[in-house]
Amino acid sequence: MSEGGASAAVPRAPSRGLGERAFDLAIWGGLALLLLAGFREAEIGRIGQLFTGGGNMRQMAAEFIRPNFTDAGRYVADMWLTVQMALWGTAFALVIAIPLGLAGARNMTPVWVWQPVRRISDVLRSVPDLVVGAIFVAAVGLGPLAGVMALAVNTGGVLGKLFSEAVEAIDRAPVEGIRATGAAPLQEIAWGVMPQVAPLWTSYALYRFESNARSATVLSLIGAGGIGQPLFDSINSFAFGQTSAIVIVIVIAVSIIDLMSQGIRTRLL
Repeated sequence: MSEGGASAAVPRAPSRGLGERAFDLAIWGGLALLLLAGFREAEIGRIGQLFTGGGNMRQMAAEFIRPNFTDAGRYVADMWLTVQMALWGTAFALVIAIPLGLAGARNMTPVWVWQPVRRISDVLRSVPDLVVGAIFVAAVGLGPLAGVMALAVNTGGVLGKLFSEAVEAIDRAPVEGIRATGAAPLQEIAWGVMPQVAPLWTSYALYRFESNARSATVLSLIGAGGIGQPLFDSINSFAFGQTSAIVIVIVIAVSIIDLMSQGIRTRLL
């Protein structure tokens, strides 16, 4: 272009219609109204006590920085039990989630199938772990099995929804190509669907395993065993040195699981 020539036109950002802008305004305005409506109920006005109660926080922090590892062996053993609970809970969840994920995908089943399946997934993941765990405690008694089943039910509902959304995002061309060869529906799933969703499904399952390793600690409140029991005992007895040691064990264990899962996901995706 010669000197003084006309410069290239700068592309203009696409304009948005009045309806789209009104919808955005309604969404963000509604969110702001919900926050304002919950200001008093959530006691946000007491947030200043985080600073006025600094003396109590300093006292607790002074004990936390002196962890008591007297029972370190017990803590490690309890944490290992918690990891086993999370592992088995995730494994059973996959047994629930895989059929839910396939049957709940809109591009795989008719509406009269995927709609009820989606609602089943909603129910499974909406019931709190503690409630489900209490039901299984009544059925099988105290112990890790109740915690495993509680994790399996909740995680099965979560993974079922995630799996179905992954199936809905697949490329239909490979499935249609396999169907054109006269393959049966199960062969279409095995060779056309599973190769596309397997890496993402594995990533979701690993993430939920990490989450279950943390969630399993809370299930000790209903007698499901694991690291949560000594954790809550130390908190209730104000033995914050022991609490600090247990928290350190949990953080190390969850960090190791996260690093291992991240390595696996990196190789798959």
